[in-house]
Amino acid sequence: MAAVALTLEAIQMVLTPTNLLLAFAGVAFGIIMGAIPGLTATMAVALSLPLTFMMELETAFTFLMAVYVAGITGGKISAILLCIPGTASSVATTFDGFPMARNGEPERALGIALGSSAFGTIVGIFCLLFIAPPLARFALAFGPFEFTMVGVFALTVVSLSRREGLTKAFIATVIGVMAGMVGLSQVDSVPRFTFGQGYLLAGFEILPVLLGLYAVTQIMLDAEKMSITVELKTKLKGLFPHIRELAEHKKNVIRSSLIGVAIGIIPGIGGALANIMAYLQAKKASPYPEKFGTGIPDGIIASESANNAAIGGALVPLLTLGIPGDGVSAMLLGAFMIQGLQPGPLLFRDNPVLVYSMLVAMVVAVIFIIIQMIAGIRFFARVLSLPKYFLLPVVFTFCALGAFTVSGRLTDVGVMLGFGLLGYFLQKNNFPLISALLGYILGPIIEYNIRRALMLSRGSFMPYITRPISATLLGFTLLVLIIYFVREVIAIKQVRKSVSE
Repeated sequence: MAAVALTLEAIQMVLTPTNLLLAFAGVAFGIIMGAIPGLTATMAVALSLPLTFMMELETAFTFLMAVYVAGITGGKISAILLCIPGTASSVATTFDGFPMARNGEPERALGIALGSSAFGTIVGIFCLLFIAPPLARFALAFGPFEFTMVGVFALTVVSLSRREGLTKAFIATVIGVMAGMVGLSQVDSVPRFTFGQGYLLAGFEILPVLLGLYAVTQIMLDAEKMSITVELKTKLKGLFPHIRELAEHKKNVIRSSLIGVAIGIIPGIGGALANIMAYLQAKKASPYPEKFGTGIPDGIIASESANNAAIGGALVPLLTLGIPGDGVSAMLLGAFMIQGLQPGPLLFRDNPVLVYSMLVAMVVAVIFIIIQMIAGIRFFARVLSLPKYFLLPVVFTFCALGAFTVSGRLTDVGVMLGFGLLGYFLQKNNFPLISALLGYILGPIIEYNIRRALMLSRGSFMPYITRPISATLLGFTLLVLIIYFVREVIAIKQVRKSVSE
């Protein structure tokens, strides 16, 4: 009954003229940013953060959730029409989406993708609704020992899951942790890494850091490719979700959506892996796997159901434990901090209506996405041919304005540029940005809880082993490390064996 009452109250808050108008605008902006290769849903949410400063709490997150869902959904447009995924979450969509469009059925491919995305988002919402509240109630029993191990486990999983390798992920994490420690210590207010500069006593504001690492870095990377022009040859007549084809492949839709939710829950992975895993599983379970890659609905359905369902999965660790599940949810963590909130188990106790309003906003976003994609697919397709030399300066200007609005200081714009250069260096040398970002966010949280824990235990680390939850998390962390090193040893032996043969 409490859930029903909260849902009704959230519906009343979201379905106001102002919120609906902002959600509609957020969907349009998210689709455009997701559709243009290189801009991504992460940048869309990052650019949207400064706009939320003056908004009411529920209004801000209604707008951000609309941008989030639409940004992930928009990636399918360039994936299908250009064979260039607009976001990492749509990589597998190119495998069958582009061949179907090339075979003269772009509307069918986009319709199947749109319906799959909508269904996947709804599945993610329901899973979040049923998983998050019990997990949050369980997490209320967490103390500093448990929160320390949650942070360590998250950083370990993220570092070991990156294709760049453990060493580079570890270095990127350390860089992020050091950036997060700049300023006064949370416990005893000792200045650290300030180099005598007074403006560093407060540390780095999270918004300039986010804009620098993700927006400015991407602008610099895209600027290197400005000579590349995009020519859209496909002509679109109309678009409508192909519900009948989804019904014919209902097992694939449900399976792929659940895979998306499960992978989205794992911190640091998100839809980038979910769409690939769902595609491979659909191919494995198919009676005609040889047809995958030729332009069949199964591949599009698997990818698009999974990447949108991963949104709900990624929000589970964010809302219940305060740990972002992927790059976009890390932006949402920044939004919570900007609003003076800390996501975690207390959020469900102190602001339950906000959580439910986010879920309602996702449903509203799905409805607006379907409406806008049907009515404006030709416009969104034309946006793909916008010249980068026009687009990138505009985006950079919005980034600078967003950084400046944090506190009205030009130093924050300098911080944004500094982290942009850092992110550019990391990307060019194949260091994972998500590891640096999570190190920046989780590093201070881990340090604060370690110091609290040691004060409670009078300097003893034994409670980390004797307390059941922290011991379990420590065991999971060690298990992940063992599995990783065993796989590395096996891979090295296989390489040596192949070389010797």
